[in-house]
This record gives sequence, C-alpha cells and structure tokens, in this order.
Amino acid sequence: MNAADYLSFADAWESRATIRTRPRRVLENDDKLIYPLSRQPLVLSETFLRECPQQRDFALVQTLYKFINDVVIFETEIVDKTARSIAKNRFDVPFPYACRYDAMTVVVDEDYHALVAMDFMQQTVAMTGITPLDLPDEIELSRAIPAAVALAPPHLRSAVELICVAIAENTVTGDVAAFAKDDTVKQSIKGLMADHLLDEGRHSGFWSRMVRIYWHTASQNDRQSIAQILPVFIGHYLTNDIQKSFDFRLIDALPISAAARHALRSEVSGLAFPINRHHPLVANIVRFFRSSSLLDSPCVQCALGDYLI
Repeated sequence: MNAADYLSFADAWESRATIRTRPRRVLENDDKLIYPLSRQPLVLSETFLRECPQQRDFALVQTLYKFINDVVIFETEIVDKTARSIAKNRFDVPFPYACRYDAMTVVVDEDYHALVAMDFMQQTVAMTGITPLDLPDEIELSRAIPAAVALAPPHLRSAVELICVAIAENTVTGDVAAFAKDDTVKQSIKGLMADHLLDEGRHSGFWSRMVRIYWHTASQNDRQSIAQILPVFIGHYLTNDIQKSFDFRLIDALPISAAARHALRSEVSGLAFPINRHHPLVANIVRFFRSSSLLDSPCVQCALGDYLI
C-alpha cells in the first residue's frame, strides 16, 4: 500500500466511535460473574477449590482491577504515545495528513477507553467494598517495546516502535472479542468489552495499514534488520512474569494456611504458556504479519519460523 492510496475512516469514526455513540455502562448488582473464570485459572485450581472457594469473587474482582489497570497503561502510555506522535507529525516515519487525522481519533478513543475503565473500577469498588491490591505500574509491553527498540539502529527505532504497537493492537482485538462473548459475565462488562471491540477493530486495521505503508518504502537492509528484532519483541511480549507476580500478591491476600499458599504458588507457576507457535496469542500475531504484508518478505518468514504453523 502506498501512502497516496490511504483512505481515512473519519466518517466511520464520527458515526460509530463509542465516545460518540455509547451511553455510560453501569455495573449491575446481580449474580453474574464480574470476570470470566477462564481468564483467572487460579480460582479453578485444585488447591483453591479445596481451601478457599468462598474467596472466588474476591479473586475475580482483584483480577478485574488488574485487567482495568492494564488497559489504562496500554491505552495511555503505549498506544497513545505512538498515535499522538504520528498525529502531530513528530514521528520519524512520515505519514500524510489523512493518516495523521485518523491517528488523532485513535488518541481520543484510547484515552476514552482508559476513562471508561477507571469509571468502572470506581463503580466496582463502590458496589463490592473491595479495594484494589497494589497494582503493577507496567505491563509486558512496557518492557517488550523498549527492549526491541534498543536493538534497532537509530534510523529504525520509530519503525520498530510502530510495528510493535501494531502487533499489540491487533493481538488485543482478538483477546477482547473472546471476553465480549462470555455469557457468564455481567452484561455491563460484556457491553464494555463490546464497545472497546468496536473501536479496536477500526484501530487494528489502522495500525496494519500504517505498517503496510512503511514496509512498502523500507529498503531490503532495513527489512532484514527489523526482521531480526521481531522474535525478541515477541519473546518479551508473551512472558507472564508480571501476571505471575500479581497472582502471588493475590494469593498472599487470601486467608489461607501457609501450606495452602505454597501449593497455590506452585500451581500458578505452572500456568504459563510456552512461548512458541502453540501460545494462544501467536495466531493473532501471525494474522497481523499476514495482513500488514510483513510476512510476504522472506527475511520475516525466516525470522519467525518458530512461530509459523
């Protein structure tokens, strides 16, 4: 795709963006779950079910807080940063005005998602009386993107940042879609996820097109350099160290014996997915590499061989 071929989605944003069209989501006081059981396997573990099944809702609420905290960091510190740089024409990779305008709608959307998430956290605290444990001040991307950018020569750092953010935005879209379809969860939370998904579907396409435009102009040497960095980024991105640390903090907050706590920690430590083609997020990542045209390049095919099915 050439930059000259880019068509803005400004009209679609005006008519469909959640900040333009959605009411405030209000948390229901019903018997549905506040967070999917499948997304916090700790509460399904043998030790948890034996020792403290009555703590299920506490654990799910705390996991919701962690999810909301992750959303706020992702939207305001990572996506916002790159999109705002593009919108204000301060990005090392130049884009035409139509791209920059759309980038500013991404900024507006992502900051609004963060605002809605913060509102939902306040509602949850008020309804449940459960205050958040200490929440992480970073997510996996907070480490993965700087690690990847640091490997790039100076003239490619913005391009690597762009590709990393695009991978993340395309990965999270599929993750949110699964959340939005879970019928065990409160309708307001499903609605929150569906709203987010509506915007993220537009965003994921935007980032894919930005990468296609850049990749079309990149030299073979630059493509080769970037290809070698991609597996490093994926390796950092798919770790679960931050999640495991949070789960340990959650376990420490449970009113259980030291022996049960030790058993839970052991079970949580075994929950990590291997970082290879079988990781559940890899299919989304590979789909992005296809849609953005990166996977058309032999150097990328070679670099990502361990992740291709």
